[in-house]
Amino acid sequence: MSATTAPVTATTAPGTADDARIPLRGHVRHTGALVRRNLLWIRQDPESMFDALLMPVVFTLLFVYVFGGSIGQALGGGQDGYVQYVIPGMIAMMSMTLSQGVGTGFSQDFNSGVMDRFRSLPIGRGSVLFAKIAVEMVRMLFATAVLMIVAVLVGFDIDHWAGLFAAVGLSAVFASSIMWVFLTLGVILKNAQSVQAMGFLVLFPLQFGSSIFAPPQSMPGWLQAFTDYNPLSTLADAARGLMVGGPVARDLWITLGWSVAITAVMAPVAIHKFRTKS
Repeated sequence: MSATTAPVTATTAPGTADDARIPLRGHVRHTGALVRRNLLWIRQDPESMFDALLMPVVFTLLFVYVFGGSIGQALGGGQDGYVQYVIPGMIAMMSMTLSQGVGTGFSQDFNSGVMDRFRSLPIGRGSVLFAKIAVEMVRMLFATAVLMIVAVLVGFDIDHWAGLFAAVGLSAVFASSIMWVFLTLGVILKNAQSVQAMGFLVLFPLQFGSSIFAPPQSMPGWLQAFTDYNPLSTLADAARGLMVGGPVARDLWITLGWSVAITAVMAPVAIHKFRTKS
């Protein structure tokens, strides 16, 4: 019995070391190495970038050319006016939709045994999660760049470059907080399909029950009340104000408050669940 258990102890002992025993420089080095590993994996599997490439194109063309005429008339600016309205909201949508990918990818790594290998190494547990978020942020920024290229082609006017970069930065901050939620789901749920299904149930009402695609004034009263508390509405309105002009401060601070609160609650939960998952 002892002959068979000794190798297991030698293998798993480094993986049980607390993050607190690893210096900050070690965490940074581990995170950098894992980011490089994940980027190399994307390079070997470019199909994993198809959603970040095609989603902005499909959604932009769909909403501009299918709904843009009718909603644009309600806004008083026609289809051109709707382009100016919806594109900032699409940036907010990208931050939420692509955040789901970090949870499905995390679940796939667990089922393939990759995470068991990581947890047997003397690396910080948080480094694995931070690396996942960093790479997903790269995917999100790539999708945003594609979105803006398509937006210009359909008539969006970029008059405030500083506001555009500020809106992208705000969306990235909010996306990073939402990724902690999906990382937790990736640890708790058994497979990537379950994470994707749960993500759909969360994302669908949040996205369409917001000011991303249509002004809340046209919605029923009970739905307007929901949009008032929906963080995607404040993110979309803040991005809209930064990019095309309008009030910004209130929506900006509310979005940042949501981001800090979600991260403060979910990041410790995700790290704890990852440490203790059997």
